[in-house]
Amino acid sequence: MSPPRLTGALRSFSNVSKKEDFTEQLCDLRTKRLRRQELFAREGLTWQKIVHFCTQHLDKAEQQASTQELKSILLAAKQIVGTENGQETIESAAVFLFETFHNKDHVGTEETRAIKQMFGPFPSSAAEASCAAVARLVAPLGESQVEDFVRVQSSCRTSQRGSTFGRNIAFSYDCYTLDPLESLPWAGGLEDSVSLDFVSFLNNHQGGKRFGGKAEGPGLGSSAESCEDGAILRTEVEKYLNEGNMISSSPEELCTSLFEMLASHKSDDELQNELFELLGPQGLEMISTLLQRRAAIVDSLLSIPPDRHHIYTGSGEVSKPTYGCQVTIQSEQEKQMMKMYRREEKRERKRGKGTDDADSSDTGFYFDPKEMRAQREQALLTARREPVLSRERAYEPIRYPNVYDSYAEAAKTPAFVGGAKMLLPEGIRRDNTKMYEEVEIPPNEPMPVGFEEKPVYIADLDEIGQLVFKGMKRLNRIQSIVFETAYNTNENLLICAPTGAGKTNIAMLTVLHEIRQHLQPGGVIKKDEFKIVYVAPMKALAAEMTNYFSKRLEPLGITVKELTGDMQLTKGEILRTQMLVTTPEKWDVVTRKSVGDVALSQIVRLLILDEVHLLHEDRGPVLESLVARTIRQVESTQSMIRILGLSATLPNYLDVASFLHVNPYIGLFFFDSRFRPVPLGQTFVGIKTTNKIQQLHDMDEVCYDKVLEQVKAGHQVMVFVHARNATVRTAMGLIEMAKNHGETSFFQPDQGPDYGQCEKQIQRSRNKQMREMFPDGFGIHHAGMLRSDRSLMESMFSRGHLKVLVCTATLAWGVNLPAHAVIIKGTQIYDAKRGAVVDLGILDVMQIFGRAGRPQFDKFGEGTIITTHDKLSHYLTLLTQQNPIESQFQESLADNLNAEIALGTVTNVEEAVKWLSYTYLYVRMRANPLVYGINHKAYQMDPSLELYRKELVVESGRKLDKARMIRFEERTGYFASTDLGRTASHFYIKYNTIETFNELFNSQRTEADILSIVSKSEEFDQVKVRDEEVEELEQLLCNYCELPAAGGVENGYGKINILLQTYIGRGEVDSFSLISDLSYVAQNAARIFRALFEIALRKRWPAMTYRLLTLCKVIDKRLWGFAHPLRQFPVLPPTVLTRLEERNLTVDKLKEMRKDEIGHMLHHVSIGLKVKQCVHQIPSIAMEASIQPITRTVLRVRLIVTPDFRWNDQVHGSVGEPWWLWVEDPVNDHIYHSEYFLLQKKQVVTGEPQNIIFTIPIFEPLPSQYYIRAVSDRWLGAEAVCIINFQHLILPERHPPHTELLDLQPLPVTALGNREYESLYKFTHFNPIQTQIFHTLYHTDTNVLLGAPTGSGKTIAAEMAMFRVFNKYPTSKVVYIAPLKALVRERIEDWKIRIEEKLGKKVVELTGDVTPDMRAIARADLIVTTPEKWDGVSRSWQNRSYVQKVAILIIDEIHLLGEDRGPVLEVIVSRTNFISSHTSKGVRVVGLSTALANARDLADWLGIRQVGLFNFRPSVRPVPLEVHIHGFPGQHYCPRMASMNKPSFQAIRSHSPAKPVLIFVSSRRQTRLTALDLIAYLATEDDPKQWLHQDEREPYWATVAVTVLIATSTLAWGVNFPAHLVIVKGTEYYDGKTRRYVDYPITDVLQMMGRAGRPQFDDQGKAVILVHDIKKDFYKKFLYEPFPVESSLLGVLSDHLNAEIAAGTIASKQDAMDYITWTYFFRRLVMNPSYYSLEDISHESINKYLSNLVERSLRDLECSYCIEIQEDDRTIEPLTYGRIGSYYYLKHQTIRMFKERLRAELPAQELLSVLTHSLLMGLHYHVQLPCSDYTTDTKTVLDNAIRICQAMLDVAASEGWLVTALSICNLVQMIVQGRWLHDSSLLTLPHIEQQDLYLFRSWANRKGRVGVGGFQGPIEGLPELIATCEGKESTFAAIVGQQLQSSQIGQVVLQAPSQHEHFGNQASVYFTDRLFHYRNKGKQLVSSSSCTWKCLPLLLLLLQ
Repeated sequence: MSPPRLTGALRSFSNVSKKEDFTEQLCDLRTKRLRRQELFAREGLTWQKIVHFCTQHLDKAEQQASTQELKSILLAAKQIVGTENGQETIESAAVFLFETFHNKDHVGTEETRAIKQMFGPFPSSAAEASCAAVARLVAPLGESQVEDFVRVQSSCRTSQRGSTFGRNIAFSYDCYTLDPLESLPWAGGLEDSVSLDFVSFLNNHQGGKRFGGKAEGPGLGSSAESCEDGAILRTEVEKYLNEGNMISSSPEELCTSLFEMLASHKSDDELQNELFELLGPQGLEMISTLLQRRAAIVDSLLSIPPDRHHIYTGSGEVSKPTYGCQVTIQSEQEKQMMKMYRREEKRERKRGKGTDDADSSDTGFYFDPKEMRAQREQALLTARREPVLSRERAYEPIRYPNVYDSYAEAAKTPAFVGGAKMLLPEGIRRDNTKMYEEVEIPPNEPMPVGFEEKPVYIADLDEIGQLVFKGMKRLNRIQSIVFETAYNTNENLLICAPTGAGKTNIAMLTVLHEIRQHLQPGGVIKKDEFKIVYVAPMKALAAEMTNYFSKRLEPLGITVKELTGDMQLTKGEILRTQMLVTTPEKWDVVTRKSVGDVALSQIVRLLILDEVHLLHEDRGPVLESLVARTIRQVESTQSMIRILGLSATLPNYLDVASFLHVNPYIGLFFFDSRFRPVPLGQTFVGIKTTNKIQQLHDMDEVCYDKVLEQVKAGHQVMVFVHARNATVRTAMGLIEMAKNHGETSFFQPDQGPDYGQCEKQIQRSRNKQMREMFPDGFGIHHAGMLRSDRSLMESMFSRGHLKVLVCTATLAWGVNLPAHAVIIKGTQIYDAKRGAVVDLGILDVMQIFGRAGRPQFDKFGEGTIITTHDKLSHYLTLLTQQNPIESQFQESLADNLNAEIALGTVTNVEEAVKWLSYTYLYVRMRANPLVYGINHKAYQMDPSLELYRKELVVESGRKLDKARMIRFEERTGYFASTDLGRTASHFYIKYNTIETFNELFNSQRTEADILSIVSKSEEFDQVKVRDEEVEELEQLLCNYCELPAAGGVENGYGKINILLQTYIGRGEVDSFSLISDLSYVAQNAARIFRALFEIALRKRWPAMTYRLLTLCKVIDKRLWGFAHPLRQFPVLPPTVLTRLEERNLTVDKLKEMRKDEIGHMLHHVSIGLKVKQCVHQIPSIAMEASIQPITRTVLRVRLIVTPDFRWNDQVHGSVGEPWWLWVEDPVNDHIYHSEYFLLQKKQVVTGEPQNIIFTIPIFEPLPSQYYIRAVSDRWLGAEAVCIINFQHLILPERHPPHTELLDLQPLPVTALGNREYESLYKFTHFNPIQTQIFHTLYHTDTNVLLGAPTGSGKTIAAEMAMFRVFNKYPTSKVVYIAPLKALVRERIEDWKIRIEEKLGKKVVELTGDVTPDMRAIARADLIVTTPEKWDGVSRSWQNRSYVQKVAILIIDEIHLLGEDRGPVLEVIVSRTNFISSHTSKGVRVVGLSTALANARDLADWLGIRQVGLFNFRPSVRPVPLEVHIHGFPGQHYCPRMASMNKPSFQAIRSHSPAKPVLIFVSSRRQTRLTALDLIAYLATEDDPKQWLHQDEREPYWATVAVTVLIATSTLAWGVNFPAHLVIVKGTEYYDGKTRRYVDYPITDVLQMMGRAGRPQFDDQGKAVILVHDIKKDFYKKFLYEPFPVESSLLGVLSDHLNAEIAAGTIASKQDAMDYITWTYFFRRLVMNPSYYSLEDISHESINKYLSNLVERSLRDLECSYCIEIQEDDRTIEPLTYGRIGSYYYLKHQTIRMFKERLRAELPAQELLSVLTHSLLMGLHYHVQLPCSDYTTDTKTVLDNAIRICQAMLDVAASEGWLVTALSICNLVQMIVQGRWLHDSSLLTLPHIEQQDLYLFRSWANRKGRVGVGGFQGPIEGLPELIATCEGKESTFAAIVGQQLQSSQIGQVVLQAPSQHEHFGNQASVYFTDRLFHYRNKGKQLVSSSSCTWKCLPLLLLLLQ
């Protein structure tokens, strides 16, 4: 169907065929209004016109001069009105000055008065300057010309002046209360003559006298001309229509269209064409008439006088022009009626013309105007009761119990304010004058108290409540209503209540509820179990809340801290804090960093969100992402986080409630303004003029009137303005007006008793304006004043000495200072973030209005807001809560999505769609789809908006992928985070900024380029350059900019650049807008630079990284990089610093000078000391690097960092100094390794060096050098460089190839040829590796080294070798050495059954835990032992016969040679070879290991020739393995571990959802955390039980039906549990010795991976390794190629030499040299000399090196009293101490300490301290568990304590010290029994504690012992107990039955204390469990020195 025949012109005003152009604003009204405003602004004299007029006819030179004059006029205007109102105002003022002075030559009184009248007080110099400038400007133009110009321009304004749109349309409030009985004005035969069309009525009216007698009111016929103008349009139209044109249109429709066109902005020519198109050729003369009189027609119709509207027209309609006015109110019924009567009217007209043919059939319908009117009245009356915007079906809304919403219930009356339809509460007063329109809403009556409401008295609360609410009598009404829910339940709450209604205390109630949940009986609060987070929207508010809560919660000992951009907290502070007050952005960043503070965000139990109605402002999205994140966390971790939302009253509270997951029937509380503690009357004033300075003047006027009115009534007033300098100007202006009106007396302070005192205080202030105003009763207050002055003003105001306080909004936020009345003068506020003047936010208005009314004194408060007329309706709707708040989330969707992906909570599209459903956006999209661009149809098709959300997500995903912030695979819908995205998320960088970086940022940029890139980031987009700033910016550019500022002064980014450099250079800025821009730029730039630094570091650009780190510090410190580093110390005066720079005294020079020298150089003697101190406080470090090549491509670097500065807490804080460290290759411009480390305060103070070990790649040909650069993270000029030189580096030899796996037929088990052996195996054939080595192992005696990957059946290979011994040498012994006790255990459990029971061979375990007696060992066939134990045993091989009987030594995991415990293995093998060479009885050595790189060296050392070396490549596994390595960023260990949990979960889901999984972590704590997280992820799945299943075929897993086992890394060795998937979660563990996280040995990682793949079940295994991203390359390399084994004998050589000397194998230095040549160390020394710091491998060098080594080691031993070197300097004699050390396996340092510290008659305490010292040294192998796991450490301590005590006993005995020896014996007994000497011996019994002893003492008197024989006295110790019981369990049970269970009694009886040896072990295990009870008791015994901090408490605890 084609559209109806309409011309384009008409169409443009209708919706027919309207182009769907959404760029145009939807609300055309607003745009039209704006256009009209612009039109008016252009009318009259404007600055542009003046500029044009003054410069048009001049030549170049003159033009320049006049431009200068114009500038000076503007400058003067600026001085007069100030800068805070924007440029327009200044220009408008300049116009005023031009008008005033264009015909004057000096400033007369007349002019002064005019200016003063307009602007208030002003600097006279400015007026004179402008007068002179105007005079000079108009001189060349000629007076008459100027006069004409001004007259013409002004006249066209005056005609306008009276007719601003909307000014004269009076609006009668009661226009709808129609009385149906009122008689009609046409009570008679008038009927025929009344045209039923009110448009013509209007024109008749304007035409003058046609109806209703003579026209009334002034100005009706103001000029005949104007009357006719209005009528012309009508008459022309009628004439035109009467000619039969355009039949379809009625006159008023056509009039309306024409008026719209005439009033538009189009030029006459354009209009002519359009009109012609509309009216056709017939309308030509009409067009010319209309265009000629265009302005007059429009004017006259816009200025319809007000008093004409109250006359009823024929239809009873209130007449309003339907054109010339934008809004009419019509109900639906009215519209229908209007249509009816129009139709009727047309019919009448046609009938009149006699064209009554077509419609004759309808004539039956008679149209009666009376009836119409009655119907219309009825309709209006019903409409008045109905809501205006009703939906089609009026359903009864649900009543919620706690919603007190009068707006929803009361009938609403529509009204017009500033031309927009509004609903206002009843009883409102309006006032409309020429100058302003005023709407006054009276204060509400308070809500009557309901009968169920009971106030809650503080006295009725529990103790905690009373403590906190101390000083209050009872809670107010709102708090009492909410009390029950807040204080006694865990429900989420949303509380909407007016400002000042006491919401803070409701928050306090929920805080108390949370605290009470963690209250232990006895009143102890478990403070580490919870955190409470209070999110406040502004920093000022955060500070106020922190104060409030700290004060209130202090009695409970709860710490409250502020965490905002200004107030950073250290990790420790956060841990010690229970309540954090923070801003949304800050908390978002904290929770984004996931897990750094994971512990933090997971321990949060209560989240309080203040001012939730901010959801619809720009910061709304932050709140949305916070809440969404929190609620998802609640659901995923199943933890309880309570959310409390506090908000001002808002209309769609139900939406917000559902967003916060609040149950509307329980947790939703809505209180309207009737609940304000002091009811508030609100007045809104809209100033009508559009001329800027006139506006200002009118505002001042109105403001003065309002202030005066209040002061006269005896009230105090606060006037809020929006710029600091405006406070002074406003105050001065008000004083001036008071003087002019002679009303100053009202304002003057009352001369009370303390007035004089106050006056004195004021006069002392340095603030001149403040002093001047005080006597007039005025004060000022803003953030730029000194704190003392501000406090003074606050106290003066609260005491009543100031009547009027003019202040900025900071006062409303930060200080609780109420006044009876507050006035907001002007609503334009400069927003640096937007770089523009914006409307004052609703939040601020509410906060300011919240200060009105003083609760103790006032019945009500008054708030007045003075704004411009066009903003009036805006503020009215906001403050009467008309607008539902919408979500702003869509704009920042990409950024928030990226944050969630980086956090790991969203990993695919599906999850992202789910995540969106938690946002407020989703709630609002469903409630109001159209606003979010979802059309109705789409919504009906997809009511849950699944598809739309998906569309949003995919679109954002693509954007992010394009910017390389994530990787988005559209096919699968997976998201993966990238470094760039993570950086953006952590540093809060916006998506567009990252786009900019991608485009502009590369490794070649200079500092200037970087500044310009940063200035272009989106964060600064809104900052614009204003004309008035250009000059100042140019000055700043000259004065402060050290680098060229790209973009210059004209561009926004140039301005940012200039401001940034000004900030760094500490420049002064004058203009108000620049000041706030500057602080905005400074706040954001620091963050963006940090982000860029991280990006550069990740991209590995060294020069760039360095440059950016310097720039970061430059911004932090506000100092250029070339400034003297001492400028970082504020204590040094600037003059001194300048001299330092002039003299070029660098820090290094200053360090070498004496303080008096420095003083002389600086001409300031006393300053020398201070300078010297500062120089030594600049952090500096010394670095020393040693390199060890591991292979030809990998270097290990050991870096020793020694601090070299003095610590000062004021300067450095109390934690540590952070440093960045990287290794750069200057030639290729690349970073090979980077890390962040912290120099702890303790290290600096003690000067203790820090060791850092890392690996870096090297390439051949060797580069000349690399640099290691360390740069301080905080200090400029603090850095160190260390050069790694490769000149003398000798790379290790290339490694020989691997053994190839031959393609052999698998060998059947029967090849063993022994039935018994065969029966041990469940399988029938050996695997390929076993097949290949079978012959060598089983049929020869050669030494064998077998290198094969984990899981290839090496244990079976060992068994083959054992069987050979059993067959050939049945009397000999087999020794099997496994490096870990766990492995020994595993082998014993297996072999006890298979070899002892089935083969009848004796198997013995020999470890630290189990030491069998000699007979058992002598009888054993197979000894399974650990290296240390075997080393200890075989040291004295000459006198231990069984050592000589050993035929084969099987060493498992021999590749551990390279690890810490390697030396022991090395010594054992060397000794074995040595023994074989001495006893001529060969001992076969079989070494088993993983695949090795340098197997040949190992083989040579083991004495293996061609046969016997099998070294297969790592890929030869029985079950192939697929490895995935993922890198994770993050400096800190725990957060990094936590960020690995989600990837682990996904790995399990994708690789092994149904097969067993092993996860290795580093500590027990991590096993728990990981398990909890995985369970949490499962909980969110559809099938949470998916991993719980039984599978009969898998024996060990099936017993527990476990799919996922999380184990610590130590279990990799001890447990033979293969799994399908192995996840290694993190490759570091905490090393207690060095107190930092260190890497697992690579062998451990290989061992863990080896557990992947179950030979019987899987065809392939999977391993997922999650590592720290900087180590990823290293692991990539070594997990695929084998690892070379180096020797670590060097460090412990002396102890091993001592053992051999004691054993007598070494008797001279030459022997020692020979001994070394037997070692593996010697083999490797030759192969990889650089690793052991050997210069070259010539014969002399090696000889010299070894001789030195031997000399050094022997000297150490001699110092430790272990050996004696004879006079000949060759022979060596062992001493007793040496023998003791060797026998007890102690380090020589321990022995030295014994010698030095043990003496005769030592008491137990001192012995303990000696023991703990030796434990620290004597822990031969360190504890691999974090220090939280005390139990394990205790076990280690126990393992060693006895041995050390025995050694001490030997020492004491050899010296003959009896007392000491006895003390030691006692100590040993105490340790074994786990009790103090003076404790009762009964405590030795298991389960008997101190508190149980009374049972034994009271036994003698107990009733139940009648007839029981035995000992009768009280039982004090074991002998009495044994005597009493006489071996009867029943007696014992009777004694202790009250306390112990029967099972425990059984244990006690089993373990009678006779079995001391056995019992000792029991005790050791048992005491660990008692460890924690006695933390405090043990402390008093010995004051522990720093070194013994760890072992001592453990021992003491044991002795409890």
